[in-house]
Amino acid sequence: MAAKQEAAVGVTGAHGVPQHHRIAFALMVALLLLAPFVVYPVFLMKALCFALFACAFNLLIGFGGLLSFGHAMFLGTAGYACAHAAKVWGFNPEFAILFGTAAAALLGIVTGLLAIRRQGIYFAMITLALAQMIFFFWMQAPFTGGEDGIQAVPRGMLFGLIDLSKVMVMYFFVLAIFLAGFLLIYRIIHSPFGQVLKAIRENEQRAISLGYRTDQYKLLAFVLSGTLAGLAGSTKAIVFQLASLTDAHWNMSGEVVLMTLLGGLGTVFGPVVGAFIIITMENYLAGLGQWVTIIQGSIFVACVLAFRRGIIGEVGHWLKKPL
Repeated sequence: MAAKQEAAVGVTGAHGVPQHHRIAFALMVALLLLAPFVVYPVFLMKALCFALFACAFNLLIGFGGLLSFGHAMFLGTAGYACAHAAKVWGFNPEFAILFGTAAAALLGIVTGLLAIRRQGIYFAMITLALAQMIFFFWMQAPFTGGEDGIQAVPRGMLFGLIDLSKVMVMYFFVLAIFLAGFLLIYRIIHSPFGQVLKAIRENEQRAISLGYRTDQYKLLAFVLSGTLAGLAGSTKAIVFQLASLTDAHWNMSGEVVLMTLLGGLGTVFGPVVGAFIIITMENYLAGLGQWVTIIQGSIFVACVLAFRRGIIGEVGHWLKKPL
């Protein structure tokens, strides 16, 4: 019996974390620590922000089974709130990011109470309609700068001591935020709350029969997902010193769906890989103009046909170890 317990610890780790997850996470961290010395740091920061956005979206759809077509409203709202707090109110970057994240959380509560009453395609359509309302609000609001957005957002001094105007300092700050968000999502997924979410995703009626208040669980998942998406939006606003309508547009909601499906829906590391692939294509194929969309669509179709579980989903299936 003792030998079996030791073997189980060797496979899952002392705290119940699977060994292959530990290895994958260590590899990811090592690559991200070395990457800015090889690749342009600003590009990496953009990819990290979208990777966190995709992970937050995956928490909702991959583990909660709720498809949102309006997740860009959290990214855009947090970006505007953070930019306004930093530029107009003079908040330090850490407080501006927290303010933007809190704004996204509040929006998640309000919109979640409206949207969570419906299921399936009706839920998706309600989130899309709400996101369009938020988009037009930001476009018309006098303090957002309209189509110009809020520009020249100061990066400021982190904790009043660390100058974020230095690119490498900013990169490691963004990396710390991404890793914190990623680990939080991982903890949520593998908590009792996360297990109930999966049960609701698989068979909601059965979960109700077991006594779970599924609407409350889904609302909390929606708010958590929106809050973490807001964290990504706030960080992005500080990185690029800009908050614009692009982040609140419905195209962004579609893009995060693409990132999640490409990397692997319902996997832990899939959205990160999907986000990096999409951002890389957008960055290095930008010179092709409108052809970028066609190329992205072709690659997506090819990946769906070849990797029906997503890239990381197929890798995990091949290794017989979910990633």
